[in-house]
Amino acid sequence: MASTSHDLTSLVARILLSTIFILAGIEKITGYEGSAQYMEAYGLPAVLLPGAIVVELGGGLAILLGLFSRYAALVLAVFCLVTAAIFHSTFTGEGSQTQIIMFMKNIAITGGLLLLFANGPGRFALKD
Repeated sequence: MASTSHDLTSLVARILLSTIFILAGIEKITGYEGSAQYMEAYGLPAVLLPGAIVVELGGGLAILLGLFSRYAALVLAVFCLVTAAIFHSTFTGEGSQTQIIMFMKNIAITGGLLLLFANGPGRFALKD
């Protein structure tokens, strides 16, 4: 019973955790120009956008399906830390409270991803 409960909880956690990345990847595809401009406003070249899409959409789908999800979780954990540092580290001035919340969101998601890396996807996965 405990094993089934653990595996079901792991599946639900993977679904919840993956959703933000899948939706963000899709949004970057459908709003490509806006996403490119957003990156450039922070000093990053738009040429990096396809890589961000692959990491978010590909990593999110890998976690959802439980396909090499430990590795996907580790890559996405690093991605979350990097994006927090680049896009959400202005803690003073107008909008600073929103930036603090976004920064902490990325840190919290990183924690969940590291748990997935450490514990694996559970039984309901394609391949760990």
